[in-house]
Amino acid sequence: MGADNPKCPKAGTAGPPVRPGLRSGKSTRFGGSQFDAWNDQIIHDTANALWVNHPDPDTLDRQFLAAYIGLAGIAPKDELEGMMAAQLIAAHSAVMECYRRAMLAEQSFEGRSEALSQANKLSRTFAVLLDALNRHRGKAQQKVVVEHVHVHAGGAGRRRRGRDTGGRGSREIRGTTPREANWPCT
Repeated sequence: MGADNPKCPKAGTAGPPVRPGLRSGKSTRFGGSQFDAWNDQIIHDTANALWVNHPDPDTLDRQFLAAYIGLAGIAPKDELEGMMAAQLIAAHSAVMECYRRAMLAEQSFEGRSEALSQANKLSRTFAVLLDALNRHRGKAQQKVVVEHVHVHAGGAGRRRRGRDTGGRGSREIRGTTPREANWPCT
Protein backbone atom coordinates (compact mmCIF):
# COMPACT_ATOMS: atom_id res chain seq x y z
CA MET A 1 0.00 0.00 0.00
CA GLY A 2 1.45 3.31 -1.07
CA ALA A 3 5.02 2.17 -1.65
CA ASP A 4 5.19 4.07 -4.93
CA ASN A 5 2.56 6.71 -4.21
CA PRO A 6 3.86 9.61 -2.04
CA LYS A 7 0.28 10.57 -1.08
CA CYS A 8 -0.36 7.22 0.63
CA PRO A 9 1.15 6.54 4.04
CA LYS A 10 3.73 3.80 4.35
CA ALA A 11 2.90 0.81 6.51
CA GLY A 12 3.55 1.52 10.17
CA THR A 13 3.46 5.33 9.86
CA ALA A 14 0.93 7.58 11.56
CA GLY A 15 0.05 9.56 8.47
CA PRO A 16 1.14 10.85 5.12
CA PRO A 17 4.64 12.26 4.87
CA VAL A 18 4.91 16.03 5.10
CA ARG A 19 5.58 17.42 1.66
CA PRO A 20 8.13 20.20 1.21
CA GLY A 21 6.39 23.56 1.00
CA LEU A 22 3.39 22.37 3.02
CA ARG A 23 4.27 24.82 5.78
CA SER A 24 4.97 27.85 3.63
CA GLY A 25 2.32 29.96 5.38
CA LYS A 26 1.68 32.01 2.23
CA SER A 27 -2.07 32.01 2.84
CA THR A 28 -1.99 32.31 6.65
CA ARG A 29 -3.98 35.54 6.58
CA PHE A 30 -7.03 33.62 5.29
CA GLY A 31 -7.08 30.54 7.54
CA GLY A 32 -4.77 31.33 10.44
CA SER A 33 -2.60 28.25 10.00
CA GLN A 34 1.04 27.85 9.09
CA PHE A 35 -0.12 25.03 6.81
CA ASP A 36 -1.32 26.18 3.40
CA ALA A 37 -3.42 23.06 2.90
CA TRP A 38 -5.56 24.13 5.86
CA ASN A 39 -5.79 27.74 4.71
CA ASP A 40 -6.71 26.67 1.18
CA GLN A 41 -9.46 24.44 2.58
CA ILE A 42 -10.85 27.34 4.64
CA ILE A 43 -10.88 29.50 1.51
CA HIS A 44 -12.55 26.70 -0.47
CA ASP A 45 -15.17 26.06 2.25
CA THR A 46 -15.97 29.77 2.52
CA ALA A 47 -16.40 30.10 -1.25
CA ASN A 48 -18.65 27.03 -1.34
CA ALA A 49 -20.87 28.45 1.42
CA LEU A 50 -21.75 31.54 -0.64
CA TRP A 51 -24.92 31.77 -2.69
CA VAL A 52 -23.53 31.85 -6.23
CA ASN A 53 -26.53 31.50 -8.52
CA HIS A 54 -25.70 34.71 -10.39
CA PRO A 55 -26.01 34.96 -14.15
CA ASP A 56 -23.43 37.77 -14.15
CA PRO A 57 -19.78 36.56 -13.80
CA ASP A 58 -18.69 40.00 -12.57
CA THR A 59 -21.09 39.75 -9.62
CA LEU A 60 -19.78 36.29 -8.83
CA ASP A 61 -16.16 37.47 -8.97
CA ARG A 62 -16.98 40.45 -6.76
CA GLN A 63 -18.69 38.15 -4.24
CA PHE A 64 -15.71 35.78 -4.05
CA LEU A 65 -13.27 38.68 -3.77
CA ALA A 66 -15.32 40.20 -0.95
CA ALA A 67 -15.31 36.86 0.90
CA TYR A 68 -11.51 36.60 0.59
CA ILE A 69 -11.09 40.18 1.76
CA GLY A 70 -13.45 39.44 4.66
CA LEU A 71 -11.37 36.45 5.71
CA ALA A 72 -8.20 38.52 5.56
CA GLY A 73 -9.91 41.37 7.42
CA ILE A 74 -10.92 39.11 10.29
CA ALA A 75 -7.24 38.10 10.39
CA PRO A 76 -7.43 34.66 12.01
CA LYS A 77 -4.43 33.92 14.21
CA ASP A 78 -4.87 30.13 14.41
CA GLU A 79 -6.93 27.32 12.92
CA LEU A 80 -9.85 27.80 15.31
CA GLU A 81 -10.11 31.46 14.37
CA GLY A 82 -9.89 30.43 10.71
CA MET A 83 -12.93 28.19 11.13
CA MET A 84 -14.84 30.93 12.95
CA ALA A 85 -13.91 33.46 10.27
CA ALA A 86 -15.23 31.16 7.53
CA GLN A 87 -18.47 30.66 9.45
CA LEU A 88 -18.82 34.41 10.01
CA ILE A 89 -18.49 35.08 6.27
CA ALA A 90 -20.95 32.27 5.47
CA ALA A 91 -23.46 33.47 8.07
CA HIS A 92 -23.23 37.04 6.81
CA SER A 93 -23.78 35.91 3.23
CA ALA A 94 -26.79 33.81 4.25
CA VAL A 95 -28.31 36.67 6.28
CA MET A 96 -27.99 39.07 3.38
CA GLU A 97 -29.52 36.52 0.98
CA CYS A 98 -32.50 36.08 3.32
CA TYR A 99 -32.98 39.85 3.49
CA ARG A 100 -32.73 40.08 -0.30
CA ARG A 101 -35.37 37.39 -0.76
CA ALA A 102 -37.66 39.02 1.81
CA MET A 103 -37.60 42.28 -0.13
CA LEU A 104 -38.47 40.86 -3.56
CA ALA A 105 -41.48 42.69 -4.98
CA GLU A 106 -43.22 39.45 -5.99
CA GLN A 107 -42.57 37.78 -2.63
CA SER A 108 -45.69 36.52 -0.81
CA PHE A 109 -46.40 37.52 2.77
CA GLU A 110 -45.54 33.99 3.97
CA GLY A 111 -42.31 33.98 1.96
CA ARG A 112 -41.34 37.39 3.32
CA SER A 113 -42.11 36.30 6.89
CA GLU A 114 -40.08 33.10 6.52
CA ALA A 115 -37.11 34.91 4.97
CA LEU A 116 -37.12 37.51 7.76
CA SER A 117 -37.41 34.79 10.40
CA GLN A 118 -34.41 32.97 8.93
CA ALA A 119 -32.47 36.26 8.70
CA ASN A 120 -33.19 36.88 12.38
CA LYS A 121 -31.92 33.41 13.37
CA LEU A 122 -28.82 33.78 11.21
CA SER A 123 -28.13 37.25 12.65
CA ARG A 124 -28.19 35.79 16.15
CA THR A 125 -25.88 32.99 15.01
CA PHE A 126 -23.51 35.62 13.60
CA ALA A 127 -23.54 37.50 16.93
CA VAL A 128 -22.82 34.30 18.88
CA LEU A 129 -19.93 33.45 16.53
CA LEU A 130 -18.51 36.95 16.86
CA ASP A 131 -18.78 36.77 20.65
CA ALA A 132 -17.02 33.38 20.63
CA LEU A 133 -14.23 34.80 18.46
CA ASN A 134 -13.80 37.76 20.81
CA ARG A 135 -13.74 35.46 23.85
CA HIS A 136 -11.12 33.28 22.15
CA ARG A 137 -9.03 36.38 21.46
CA GLY A 138 -9.45 37.59 25.04
CA LYS A 139 -11.46 40.65 24.03
CA ALA A 140 -14.68 39.62 25.72
CA GLN A 141 -16.27 41.99 28.18
CA GLN A 142 -15.11 41.13 31.66
CA LYS A 143 -17.16 41.59 34.77
CA VAL A 144 -15.56 42.28 38.14
CA VAL A 145 -17.63 41.73 41.26
CA VAL A 146 -16.37 42.92 44.65
CA GLU A 147 -17.82 40.65 47.30
CA HIS A 148 -16.52 42.21 50.52
CA VAL A 149 -14.72 45.38 51.49
CA HIS A 150 -12.73 45.41 54.74
CA VAL A 151 -11.06 48.50 56.16
CA HIS A 152 -8.91 47.71 59.17
CA ALA A 153 -7.77 50.00 61.96
CA GLY A 154 -5.81 52.95 60.68
CA GLY A 155 -7.64 52.97 57.39
CA ALA A 156 -8.48 56.38 56.01
CA GLY A 157 -12.07 55.77 55.08
CA ARG A 158 -15.17 54.05 56.33
CA ARG A 159 -18.09 53.06 54.22
CA ARG A 160 -21.42 54.07 55.61
CA ARG A 161 -24.78 54.83 54.15
CA GLY A 162 -25.03 58.48 53.27
CA ARG A 163 -27.66 60.84 52.04
CA ASP A 164 -27.29 63.72 49.68
CA THR A 165 -28.11 67.02 51.35
CA GLY A 166 -28.61 68.74 48.04
CA GLY A 167 -25.66 71.13 48.09
CA ARG A 168 -23.14 71.15 45.26
CA GLY A 169 -20.52 68.53 45.98
CA SER A 170 -21.76 68.04 49.53
CA ARG A 171 -22.78 64.76 50.99
CA GLU A 172 -23.55 64.05 54.58
CA ILE A 173 -22.48 60.77 56.09
CA ARG A 174 -24.00 60.15 59.46
CA GLY A 175 -21.37 60.26 62.15
CA THR A 176 -18.46 61.50 60.01
CA THR A 177 -17.17 64.67 58.48
CA PRO A 178 -15.96 64.73 54.87
CA ARG A 179 -12.33 64.62 56.08
CA GLU A 180 -12.99 61.49 58.15
CA ALA A 181 -14.69 59.87 55.18
CA ASN A 182 -11.62 60.64 53.07
CA TRP A 183 -13.60 62.95 50.80
CA PRO A 184 -12.27 66.26 49.51
CA CYS A 185 -13.73 69.25 51.29
CA THR A 186 -15.74 71.58 49.08
